[in-house]
Amino acid sequence: MSYGREVLINAEGLVLGRLASIVAKLLIYGYRVYIVNAERAVVSGDPQMVKESYALWFEIKTLRNPEKWSPHRPRNPVSIVKYAVRGMLPKHPFKKILLLKRLKVYVGYPDELKKAKLRTIDVSAICSRKLGHKYVTLGEVAKYLGWRGEL
Repeated sequence: MSYGREVLINAEGLVLGRLASIVAKLLIYGYRVYIVNAERAVVSGDPQMVKESYALWFEIKTLRNPEKWSPHRPRNPVSIVKYAVRGMLPKHPFKKILLLKRLKVYVGYPDELKKAKLRTIDVSAICSRKLGHKYVTLGEVAKYLGWRGEL
């Protein structure tokens, strides 16, 4: 890993939607983005309402063969972050796939990234301290949805 066009973002305490828009813009500009501590990103809003709105995703079914054709929804924080970033990317399918290949999301802080010399971005403008008390972490949402990982 080189120091050039690679960026490390610590998602601890950052609002998910704003983080996703910044990451999408970096991917479009040609950066390779690494997001660590994905389970500590926050979703703004009343905690119970946020958890229930994510749980509503699983009730959407189709009439024909629901196991095969129903929408597949993410349960773990890594997939939820990638799903949020994917929604912010351009709608062209092939370009979207190429851009998402440059995104790596991790739960926790892996040792391989501690040793690498990556440029970190200070995104304190999207910190959750400005939200007050109405937010829930992505790890808590994932646990509510059935994720078996550790916080």
